[in-house]
Amino acid sequence: MRERIVTARCLLSLAAAAAMLAGPALAQNAAPQDEGNPLVNIFKYGGTTKPPEAPPSLDDVYCPAIDVTEGGSSLQTLAGGTVRTQIRLGQLSRSCRPAADGSTVVTVGVQGMVLLGPGGAPGRFTAPVTVTLKTGSQVIGRRSRQAVATIPAGQASGSFAVVEEGFVVPAAQAKDFEIEVGLGSPPKPARAPRRKPAAAAPADG
Repeated sequence: MRERIVTARCLLSLAAAAAMLAGPALAQNAAPQDEGNPLVNIFKYGGTTKPPEAPPSLDDVYCPAIDVTEGGSSLQTLAGGTVRTQIRLGQLSRSCRPAADGSTVVTVGVQGMVLLGPGGAPGRFTAPVTVTLKTGSQVIGRRSRQAVATIPAGQASGSFAVVEEGFVVPAAQAKDFEIEVGLGSPPKPARAPRRKPAAAAPADG
């Protein structure tokens, strides 16, 4: 009888020990491998919690070189058949930074010069500058501005500068877009062809 009691106590002790061992094992298996396990985080990240994700590096952001539109590098204004001014593009610059949603925010800077021609005189002049962001034939954003250059008395040229900020390229196009700059008005969208009226059906009889 005593041996049976001892045996029963031994079995209960073994069962309790097995339950204690199984409990932590199940808890560890249920915990996530990364941020949910402080011990794992200490070895991986040097602390009990997972650090926040670092923002994308500026070096990883796609930022294409600026293209000058065909015929858009210079522009002449005439007066009485002679050249009044000649406008020329100078230094072009751009910057691109990543946004949290995966899009890219683009800033474009344009410098240029206005030169007096034989028919010109010192004064205040405007230079039409157009900045376009596109992918293929799809225009993402386009802005036109009249930059101002002043040529003082006794001088033959003056400079202008334009900075366009806040172009947003959607995430789906952030790795494949173009930047274009040109002098002159932006191209007009093509008109849809007119539909010819349907021919009247011939009368019966």
